[in-house]
Amino acid sequence: MVAAILLFVIAGLAEIGGGYLVWLWLRESRPLWYGLVGSLILISYGIIPTLQKFPSFGRVYAAYGGVFIVLAVLWGWLVDKKTPDVYDWVGAVICVIGVSVILWAPRH
Repeated sequence: MVAAILLFVIAGLAEIGGGYLVWLWLRESRPLWYGLVGSLILISYGIIPTLQKFPSFGRVYAAYGGVFIVLAVLWGWLVDKKTPDVYDWVGAVICVIGVSVILWAPRH
């Protein structure tokens, strides 16, 4: 379970970090290398989830979506300096509960 969570976090940071660099390049006129590095990181994001041991692509990506939301709230707080409000935190907790149900519900 720890390995699965770690892979979700690494994939999320790759997607958010890569997307952020592309954002900076296109929206804030940063140098081209921001976009290039961001694009390479986004490619790695596409590869990282394939390392998950779960057999279903759909479940992995559905669960990843919840983890991404939590990481995006934290990124906004730590990088963009936008303090999350109670609704951000409640939404993030709901997503974590959803991820847990999708991945670890007993199935027959």
